Parts: sequence; structure tokens; C-alpha cells
Amino acid sequence: MSDEQPTVPEPEPQPPAHWEADIVAADGGTVHLRPIRPDDAEGLVGLMERSSDQTRYYRFFGPMKRLSERDLRRFTHVDHDNRVAFVLRLGDQLIGVGRYDRYPDTDDAEVAFLIEDAHQGRGLGSVLLEHLAAAALERGIKRFVAEVLAQNNRMVRVFLDAGYTPTRTYEEGVVHLAFPIAPTEAALAVAAEREQRSESRSIARLLTPSSVAVVGASNDEEKIGNAVLRHLLGYGFDGPIYPVNPGARHVRGVPAYAGLEDIPGDVDLAVVAVPADEVAGVVEAARRKKVHGLVVISGGFGESGAEGRARERALVLAARASGMRVVGPNCLGIVSTDPAVRLNASLAPQVPGRGRVGFFAQSGALGVALLERARARNIGLSSFVSAGNRADVSGNDLLQFWATDPGTEVVLLHLESFGNPRKFARLARSVGRTKPVVAVKSGRHVRMTAGLAGTSVAVPEESVAALFSSAGVIRVETLAQLFDVGTLLAHQPLPAGDRVAIVGNSTALGVLVADAVLEEGLTLASEAPVDIGTAAAPEEFGAALQRVIDDDAVDAVVAVFLPPLAQQVEQFGRALLEVARNSPKPVVATFLSTEGIPPELTVPGEDGTPARGSVPSYSTPERAVIALAKVAEYARWRRRPVGELPELADVDESAARAVVEAVLAEAPDGRALTDDELIRLLAAYGLPLLRTHTATDEDEAVAAADTIGYPVVLKSTAPWLRHRTDLGGVRMDLADAGAVRAAFGAIPAGDPVIVQEMAAPGVATVVEIVDDPSFGALVSFGVGGVATDLLGDRAYRTLPLTDLDAAELVRAPRAWPLLNGWRGSEEVDVAALEDTLLRVARLADDLPEVLSLTLDPVIVGPAQPWHGGRSLVIAGATASVGRPTARVDPGPRKMRSPGV
Repeated sequence: MSDEQPTVPEPEPQPPAHWEADIVAADGGTVHLRPIRPDDAEGLVGLMERSSDQTRYYRFFGPMKRLSERDLRRFTHVDHDNRVAFVLRLGDQLIGVGRYDRYPDTDDAEVAFLIEDAHQGRGLGSVLLEHLAAAALERGIKRFVAEVLAQNNRMVRVFLDAGYTPTRTYEEGVVHLAFPIAPTEAALAVAAEREQRSESRSIARLLTPSSVAVVGASNDEEKIGNAVLRHLLGYGFDGPIYPVNPGARHVRGVPAYAGLEDIPGDVDLAVVAVPADEVAGVVEAARRKKVHGLVVISGGFGESGAEGRARERALVLAARASGMRVVGPNCLGIVSTDPAVRLNASLAPQVPGRGRVGFFAQSGALGVALLERARARNIGLSSFVSAGNRADVSGNDLLQFWATDPGTEVVLLHLESFGNPRKFARLARSVGRTKPVVAVKSGRHVRMTAGLAGTSVAVPEESVAALFSSAGVIRVETLAQLFDVGTLLAHQPLPAGDRVAIVGNSTALGVLVADAVLEEGLTLASEAPVDIGTAAAPEEFGAALQRVIDDDAVDAVVAVFLPPLAQQVEQFGRALLEVARNSPKPVVATFLSTEGIPPELTVPGEDGTPARGSVPSYSTPERAVIALAKVAEYARWRRRPVGELPELADVDESAARAVVEAVLAEAPDGRALTDDELIRLLAAYGLPLLRTHTATDEDEAVAAADTIGYPVVLKSTAPWLRHRTDLGGVRMDLADAGAVRAAFGAIPAGDPVIVQEMAAPGVATVVEIVDDPSFGALVSFGVGGVATDLLGDRAYRTLPLTDLDAAELVRAPRAWPLLNGWRGSEEVDVAALEDTLLRVARLADDLPEVLSLTLDPVIVGPAQPWHGGRSLVIAGATASVGRPTARVDPGPRKMRSPGV
């Protein structure tokens, strides 16, 4: 009997989990990308067999028809380090592969791709390049090299169009490309543009189908499937509609089919209204039928508990792997009012007319009411999507679509949660520069619903406010305000300023409007409203309106009209509309206390829905002015220059990074910085602390004070006493050793104390970096003191911080007058504060490992120099470092993972 032990095979190297992703292709379909595995050998053989002679020749520089067993093993067995390969799968087929191989003992690697002929032109090569480059950077590779046959123009373009800057050489019919793979601004811009096009097309495929199947269609009037089919038929969808019901020959008079695969024609969109446990079978049938997208109205998924969340995740993964996007589950459905489509694949029996507003709502249950409210107000829509549990399609996808949709001019969002807050901020900021985005965010004071918990992240209220503010999103508090503001934006121009004129036939109402104008921070264009009196004729009303519109000192007009006689309503409405429809300035009205666009104030569009130039009416003057104020604020944001990221002197990123890396090498999970580490970190960004020493007894305190020079300050290190002069934790203006000894004995708690040079008089402020793991870093600023802490008087901005952002942030707290000469005090050096904010923001942007940073107090005085030429000093600071969170660059294009 042999004593030799059996040989245990070496375990296969495992790639990082985040290298696997779902991808939206350029045509809007989806594919699955993951690292190659040994069991992909059969898939590679199939890919080679389905590829044309030319495709194989371009990839292997020869007429290779089949990989040898040796090559097959080499291609499928990689170390996920020096040799990395990704495959693209669609359903049960491998349709593409990309790989890099590092040159020995270098930071260069050769990269190559093979895409199946049927899937070329879908942008899959560029996707593989992005993911390979990201993986290579993680493995310390800095440059890619590619050898491409000169006649393979398509592959050459993949590299040239990626935003990199390759060098090109030619030799014997081969193009040699080499380029650094560190992400450049150009490469990131190219990736973002491609992402927008791809995601936009994926939504367009859902909203403009050529054919629709209703899976679960029923003749039972009480069933969801009956309602969906009824609404599709009633709205006049321009294409074939296929009811799917294995137990019926006809549904609502339309021939029915037992299953999706029994339908003779193509199916672009499948609306699913079957029990949750049957949905998986529908997805599999849709895969075989090559359906483009699913609208899953069925419930019983994430909203029903852990089992439902698992079922929801499996639904999305299976659909994406088969090339399909999913709206829902547990949703109301989707609507397109495009006359060439006329799609009402929803539970809403009636939908608004054709208009210029794109509307996204997360809630399925609330969706019917929202659509009915929009219809009652005469707000025309371009499209509507209810996402339900938002397992796949989200508000971010709709922003991508509406960004370039010529039929959409205004975006309304009803949000309950965020799936990817960072992406939302980026998209909303981009869209908002050309199309206003209005959002109502529920759940400010309560937890998100169970159905969204698996696909959402919690974002604190201050982060939401900063996100909306920086992105130019018009935030409203209620659904009523959502429609108030949306109606105004869809029908009237943006104001050029905040000067408001008031015209009406009631002095009492005019005064109410004037009060509301001032309350909302707008300016009255004249001392008193224009009152034409109750006896004035319609012509006088129109003339008064025209005069204020023609006035260069007026930016917007509020028209208030209560008719003395009912029969005069039409004439007065016509006079108001005749002036307002061609006005370059927005006109809003309180007309008969109606809401929306009354017939008298309507400029009819092609289908009778109010067109631009129609005048929105509000039930009360206050609501009209609130809507106008929010639109004026948005108009200011849009006129505001984008701002610049200024060059900052005395910044040494490498020195700061060395501090952080040394700490994390010692404590991989992170920790608070010591005083010495903190001083070096801040000094690297031109943020010097006052001279500081820590003392544990009286003698050490006196020695430190002698070194620093008198006068000095003693501060307790106890967290509950730091900065608390009212509790005796801070003793200032200590002029000699005796005063230091007395102060040391008087500070409570017995903890070590900080001995610090005494700052000249000034205003104490607080600057912080607040890290939100789901969103990223916020810069916070406020005036110091117990009162402002108690009132939460802090302002927040997102990164990156521009020069204009810094100027606004300093002026945003309610306590700003304390810095600006309040009650005769001297103005402080605001420019120094702005510079400090920019430096802190730059530090946070450069070093995402810095999870928190508090500068408290930052003492700022008048602009004339003090403390060695400085008008601003930092008297206290704390910081902690750890593993980076959401501030890290999101990496290559990928869809949000379901269930996370």
C-alpha cells in the first residue's frame, strides 16, 4: 500500500465579485458580462463556429476555424491578474469575449476582442474595453497595446473613439496601437455619452413597441389582465395586440394564444399580469420569443418579504441576461401619448392628452390618482412610467431617455427612494441645463416601503437637499405643488428675474398676492398692484396686462380675476389669453379659482390639449406665487455660470496621500487621526492649524505654553467639553504660567488638554466633510456657536465644489449676516472662507479614504492681515480615515445590481 497522498488540485483563482455586471448595449438591449470560467469552453467553441471567416481572420490573423484543445484551455483558464478575460452572454449563448495579457515584468498588456457577427455594431467592443481597462488598473497595469489588421477599420475605431490618446504605428499591414488606460476627461465623457444613448434606446424600445402581448389577459372584468387589455384596445394602440391565456380562445373579442411562443408574429413588449410564481416561466418564454421588454404589473415580489425579494432578483437577472429591460414589478404600467404609438399599457382607464411633460412615479398604487390629477388639470404628457418596486428600470433611466427626447420639455418625478443617488445627481444636473426637472420626494420622516428596500439606499434629508440644490432640481413639498410647478413650466416661459407685477380687479386679492410675493422672496415690480376695478371692461384688463408685460422692470405677471358678472367670464378670459399667449414673460392667474388650464385660457394643441402660451390658473393666489417662486429660483440656477474648479496653490496631494496610506497600512479598517497626522494632512492642502500641543499635567501645559508663546488657550479633549466655553471646557487668553496652571486645574473631567496659541478676535465658523456611504461626500458650513448648532443652521453642497458653489455655501446659512457686518460689526474676510472651503473640498475629492473631517472652530476676522498675514485660522480639527465609500469613481458602465 502506497504512503503517497493523492494530489489535491490547485483551486482556480477567483475574480472579484464586482467584475460581473449587466450591460445595456448601444441598441438598448441588455447582455451579461462576467469573467471567463473554465466551463466557458463550449461557449467559445460555439462563438467560433458562428463567427464568419472574416471575423476569425481579423481576430487571429489567419483562417482559424477551431481552437485547439491547448488554446481552448489557455483562453478559459486565466489567473484574473496578469491574464484577464471577460465574456458577454445573451441567454444561453456566449456572444463575445475580450482579454488582456500582461507583458512579463512590465505594466503593459495586450488587449484583444472577438464579437459574434450578429452582435457587431452594438457597442460591445467598447464595453469590453472599459471593463478590461478598469480591471487592469486594479492589477497595476498602466497601458494597453493592441495589434489590429489595417483593414479591420471597425476595431481600430473602437480604440480611437474610446476617448484615449493612442499612438499608432504601421508595419506589414498591422496597426500597432498603444495608450495609457488611466481614465481621462475625454474617456469619461465618451463613456457617459454612450451610456446615455444606450439607456435612452432601452427605454425607447419599451415606450415605442410595434406589438404588445398581455400575458394573463382575462375575460373576467375584475382581473388586472382584463383592465390592461381593455386600456390598450381603448386607447388605440397602433400595432397588433396579443392576449395570452391558455384557457380562452378570445379575450374581449381578440384571438388569444396559449403562450407567448404560440404567437405567430414578433412581440416587442410583454405586459405580465399573472401570479408571482408564474412570472419566471413567462420570462423564459419571453427569452425564447426574443421579446424586448417586460412590464410586470403582478405583485408578490420585493414588497412581500424575503422570499419575494429573492423572486424579484431572479426575475431581473433572468430578463437582463436575455436582453430585456423590466418595468416593475408591482407597478401601474407605462403610457406613451405619441400619436404614432398610442400606448396605454397601464391600469389607468384614462390618460392625459398629448403634451410636453415626461412623468415618472415610483408608486403603482398612487399612479392612477396621479394620472387622473394630471388629466383633470389639463396637463398633457409625452410619456409616463410607473416603476413600482423599481427592480430594474428607474428614474435615472427615464432621465436618460427624456434628456434627448424631442417630445419632452419638462420632467416630473415622484420619488420614494434612490437606487443610485450619485448617478441621479449627475443626470439631473445635465438634464436641468436644458429641461426643468421637478421632484417631490416622499419618505423624509419615515422609512421607505418594503418593496423598495431591496433596490434602494437610504439618503439623509440634508444629503437629499444638497443633491437637489446642486443639480438644479426644483424640489416641491407636495403632489399639488408638483402639478402647480409642472403646469407653469409646460406652458409659460422662464422669468428673466424675480420682479413680479400684479394685475387684477380686486384690491383685497391684490394685497394677498403682494404679501405672497414678498413671503416667497420675490420682488414687487411696483409699490402697489394694478387694480382695474370691478367695473372695468375686458379691453381695459387686457390693456393693463399689456402695459406691465411691456415694462422692462417686470419679469413675471400674476393676473387676479373675479368676475362681477358670470356672463363676462369668457370675454375676460379671452382678453387675458390674447395678451399672455405671445408674452416673453411668464403669466400666471387666479382665474375663477380654477386649477390647471381652464378652457378660457387654453391655446389648443393638435388634440385639444393646452399648448404653449396657455395660462395656468391656481385656486389661490398663494399657490400661484409659490409655483412662480420655484420656477424663478430654477431660472436663476440655469442662468448661473457653471463655475470653475480653481487652481489652488500649496496643495501637495502626494504628501497627504502618504499620511492616509500609512494610517491604513497600520489600521486597514480605519481610525481617527492623531494630532500629528492631522496637522500634516491639513498642511498638505494649505490648511494650517494654530500651533498646538497636548498636555497631561500642569507642568507639561506650562512647558507647551512657554514654547508656543503667550497668550494661549487651554481646551479639554473630552468630546462633551470640546469647544464648550459655557461648560468650562475652554479657557482663553491665558497670559502667563500661573494662569495656565489655574486653568488646567479648573477644566473638568481630568482628561488631557490641548494648549494652543490664542487667535485674534473673529467669528467662529465650522467646516465639515460629511460622508454619506450611499451618496458621497458633502461639504458643510455654518457659523459656530450653541445657538446655531441647536437650530441646525448648516448649509451643504455636493462635490466637486466650484468657486461659485463655495461663494453660495458661505452665504447660505441664516446666520450669514454675522459675517457680513451685522449691526455695524466689521465684515470678515469672506474670500478666505471660500478658499478654505475649496481646499477642504479638494482634499475630500482627492482622498475618498478621509471619511470625516471637522474644522471647528475656523476663526475668520477682517480682511486686513493678522496672525502672520492670515485673516483666517483653524483652531481645532478632527478627522478619520477608512475604506472609501461612495465617493470612489463608479467605474465602467454597468447596470445597477438588483437587490442591492
